[in-house]
Amino acid sequence: MPLPPSAPAPVPDTGLGPVPVPGRVDDLAPGLRRLTAPNPGVMTGPGTNTYLVGTGDVAVVDPGPHDEVHLAAVESAVEHAGGRIRWVLVTHTHPDHAPGATALARRSGAALIGHAAVADFAPDVCAGDGWRLEAPSFSLEALYTPGHASDHLCWLLEGSRVLLSGDHVMGGVTVVIAPPDGDMAAYLASLRRLLAMTPPIEAIAPGHGRLLGTPATVVTGILAHRAAREAVVLGALEASGTASVDELVGRVYRDVDAALFPVARLSLWAHLEKLVADGRAHEVASPQAPGSAPGSASGPREAPPSYCYRATPSASAGSSAP
Repeated sequence: MPLPPSAPAPVPDTGLGPVPVPGRVDDLAPGLRRLTAPNPGVMTGPGTNTYLVGTGDVAVVDPGPHDEVHLAAVESAVEHAGGRIRWVLVTHTHPDHAPGATALARRSGAALIGHAAVADFAPDVCAGDGWRLEAPSFSLEALYTPGHASDHLCWLLEGSRVLLSGDHVMGGVTVVIAPPDGDMAAYLASLRRLLAMTPPIEAIAPGHGRLLGTPATVVTGILAHRAAREAVVLGALEASGTASVDELVGRVYRDVDAALFPVARLSLWAHLEKLVADGRAHEVASPQAPGSAPGSASGPREAPPSYCYRATPSASAGSSAP
C-alpha cells in the first residue's frame, strides 16, 4: 500500500565504513575504536556500540549490557593495544548502554562517569554540561542532551570533532521518546543545539549502527521527520475529535509495520504531551474510563494513559513546526 501523502520522509542515513559486527574491533578515527556488544535486536540494531577512546590511558564509553563475554572483549582490546582502562563513561542509563559500566569500572579500577546517580548506577563523577575529561591523548566534552532520556549525555571527542551520540542521533531511524522520562520538546531542543555548534561536528558515532558523515544532514532530517510526524498526529487528532493513544497509533503510523506499534505508541504519547504543552491539544477523561481523568492517577505515569486527547480549536492555524 503506498504511503499516505503526509507520511514523514525517512531519516537520512549517511553511514560510513563497516556495519558493526558484535565482537569485532573497528578503527574509526585516530584514537577512536568501536567494539559492538552481542545484543542485536529490533531496538538495538547490530548491537550496542562500545567506544574505546585514546591510547595508553583509555576511556570506555557505553560498555552496554552486563555481558561477561563483551566486557572481557573490551578489556582484551585495550590491553592488546598496550593501554589500560582509566575511565568508564555512559551516555545514559538505559539497560542496553549502562549495566556493564559498573562492573567494568570495578574490575579495572577505573573512574565511573555519568550524568547523575540512578538506581543501580552510582558514578564517581556526575558530569554536567560542559564537563571535560582531559587525558594525555584526547579530550572529551560532555553535552547534556535530554529528550530520549532525562540523563542523556553526548560526548564530543575534541580535535576530530566526532560526537559519541548514544541514542540521541542514529542514521536512517528515529529513536523512541518514552514519557515520562522521555520528553519530545527537550529532544528537539537538544537536536537543534547540535546544529548550532561551532566549529561544527564532523561525524557522529552513534550508540547503534555505523559512523555517520555530514551530521547536519542527519540532524536536519530528524527534525523535519519529527515536525512532519507531529503534523500527522495533530491532523489525526482533529479528525478523530477525541481519541486515546491506542486509538490514534494506527492512524498516525500507517507507514510503520504494525508489529512496531507497541513502541510507536510511546513516541506518539510524547508527541501528544508536547502538543498539550504547546497549547495545541488538551487531555480529557475517556468515556470508557471516567476515573481516568488527567491527574487522577497517583505517582508518575509509566505507560500511555487511558485518558484521551482532543485538539484545541484552531490548533493548526498559525502553529509553527517544531
